[in-house]
Amino acid sequence: MDLAQKFDKASDALKCIDMHTTGEPTRIIYSGFPQLHGTLLEQRDQAKTKYDNIRKRIMLEPRGHFDMYGAIMITDTELVQSGEAHIGTLFTHNGGFSTMCGHATIALGRFLVDTHDLSVFPKRDELKVDPKTQTVDVNIHAPCGLIRVTVPTTIDGRESDPSRPVTFVSTPAYAAAIRLTIPIPPEKQWAELEGRDSITLDIAYGGAFYALIDAKELGFSGLSKIDLSSIGNVVKGLKAYLEAQPDVIQALQHPEDQRLSFLYSIMVVDQGIGSRPPGAAGAETGLCFFAENSVDRSPTGSCVTARMALAHAKGLRPSDQIWAYNSLVSNRFDTGAFTATIVEEGILLRGDNGPDRQAVLVRVEGKAYYTGALTFIVEKDDVTSESGFTMGECSG
Repeated sequence: MDLAQKFDKASDALKCIDMHTTGEPTRIIYSGFPQLHGTLLEQRDQAKTKYDNIRKRIMLEPRGHFDMYGAIMITDTELVQSGEAHIGTLFTHNGGFSTMCGHATIALGRFLVDTHDLSVFPKRDELKVDPKTQTVDVNIHAPCGLIRVTVPTTIDGRESDPSRPVTFVSTPAYAAAIRLTIPIPPEKQWAELEGRDSITLDIAYGGAFYALIDAKELGFSGLSKIDLSSIGNVVKGLKAYLEAQPDVIQALQHPEDQRLSFLYSIMVVDQGIGSRPPGAAGAETGLCFFAENSVDRSPTGSCVTARMALAHAKGLRPSDQIWAYNSLVSNRFDTGAFTATIVEEGILLRGDNGPDRQAVLVRVEGKAYYTGALTFIVEKDDVTSESGFTMGECSG
C-alpha cells in the first residue's frame, strides 16, 4: 500500500483545502470531521464540548500553528433544510469556535463554486450563474446567521475567477457602545500608557463583537511601524480586563442570542495610513488580535462590517460610500485591502437577550487564493499530535 492509499483509508483522516485571504489562512475541512446534530449553534456547542481535541489537531502544531484559522463545512443546518442556505460552516481558531469570519467566507465562497463533489457540497448543482455579471450567489449559514456571498466565475459558472473579488453581505451590524471610557487602575497600566488612568474605545458588532481602539489611545504612535510583541502583550492583558467590565459586558449583549454575546477581538486602528485601491473614498488600517491573541493577517472582514456600522452610527460613513480597510500585510504588498459599502440601513434588531439595536447591512469584498490540499491522519501511539499543542503550553 502506498502512502496515498494509507491516508485515504485511515478511519480518522481529515481532508482539507488550504487558502489565504491577504495572507490570513483558511483551512477548509471538507471531510472527516465527526457528524454533528441539531441547529447550527447546537452543533457549535457539540464541537466545543465533544470534539475540541480534533479542532486542536487541525489548528495547532504540528499540522498548524498558533495563528491558523479554519472553516468546517456543515452540510445540514436548519437554514439548509429551509432552503435559505446552501451549506453551513463552523469557524475555528486557536481558542475555539467563532461566530463569523469574513476572510474565511471569501475563501469558502470560491471553494464552494470550484468543488463539484456532491458528497462534499450536496447543493452545488443548485448554484446558478448570472450570465450578465458572470457571478454565482452562495448562501452560507454561519453561527451568526445567513451570509450572502457572490463569487465571480468563468462564463459557464463552473469555476471561480480569482482575478475578481468575492463579495459578501453578513448579518445586520451595529454600534454597541460609542466612546466608552474605561478606567485603568495602576496595577493594570502599561508603560506606553504613561500614567493615564483611562482609555476610550468603541464596541461594534459585525457577526462578532469587537472593541475598537485607536493605537494612540494605547500609547503607541500608530501602525506604520509597530513592535508586534509589545502591542500584543498590551492587548492580551487588556482583553481579559475588558471582559470583566460592567459597561463592556452590557454592550456585548446581542439582542437575539446569549451565545453571540462575547468579546471576540480587540482591533487596534490607525485612520491615518492605508493602501487605497481605486474607487475608495478613503482608507485606514487595523491590527486585529482575536481568540487567544492570534494576529489576523487580513483586514478582518467581520470587523470591517463592524467598523462600517460604527462609522455610520457616528455620522462618518454614508450609504453607498466605498471605504478601504487594510492590515499590515495589505499595506506591505500594496494589495489585498478589503473594500466595504453600506447597502441597507434602518434595520431594527429585537430579541430577549438585550436592548433593541438599529443596524445596517454592509457589503465587503476581497480576494482569496488556494495554497494547497492536505489529508491529515494520526498514527497509533502518536500522543504528541493527537490533539495538537502550542509552544506556549510546553514552556509554561
